[in-house]
Amino acid sequence: MKVSIIIAILNSHEIVRRQYLHFARMGLPDDVEIIFVDDGSHPPLEPPKIKNFTMLYTYDKRQWTTGIARNIGARHAKGEYLLMTDIDYIIPRAAIESARNLTENKMGFRREFGVLDEHGNLTQDLDVLRKWGLTEDRIKSRGTKLAPHPNNFVMKADTFWELGGYRENRMNEGYPKCTDDGAFKMRWTKLLDSGGATIQDANLRPTLYMFPGGQYCGDVDYNPYDMFHNLTRKTKENYWYAKNMSN
Repeated sequence: MKVSIIIAILNSHEIVRRQYLHFARMGLPDDVEIIFVDDGSHPPLEPPKIKNFTMLYTYDKRQWTTGIARNIGARHAKGEYLLMTDIDYIIPRAAIESARNLTENKMGFRREFGVLDEHGNLTQDLDVLRKWGLTEDRIKSRGTKLAPHPNNFVMKADTFWELGGYRENRMNEGYPKCTDDGAFKMRWTKLLDSGGATIQDANLRPTLYMFPGGQYCGDVDYNPYDMFHNLTRKTKENYWYAKNMSN
């Protein structure tokens, strides 16, 4: 197996349904598997009949246990490479092909806003993005473009475990520390700077598409159409929330 796509999910049932349609229509290569990790959804998610698809369950009701779910997916994975992202991202076929052809230890992604409609089709229509809550100021300032984020990457499985995977004891530290994305990136950067790993050229990064939400819609807890989890991001450690409170 070349690539294992690992996505941790909490209470995003309709988005999961749309993702199923998206992946089924894509027609995955035989050397790619998808692992969804249900991190305590109510009711539990139902697995689809998609080739090379696995649904795992943490049955964990604590908040912000994404790192635990990602590690569970990584332990189950058969792929040489792990593609990790969240359920509010849309993975196009081009990104999967880039992961299949990767020879470096890691690859990041470019990001743009996008939406899967009820039939599982990707659209970046601005009127649709507005309906999902993307603010007019954000559209005028940067259009559909977003900066990269450390929670989206492809990494050799051996490298992931060399870094220790995600820390599993941080859920009480408050968002965003509880997600461990920043600390994991720091461990990766240290390995890269030491010459112990290689990374794909940033100019060759493929694009992932992200549903609008959170601060991009004017509120860090904004949950479009109530389709995603409702865990709060309103903590003093959250840059976007602290910035909003100071204005």
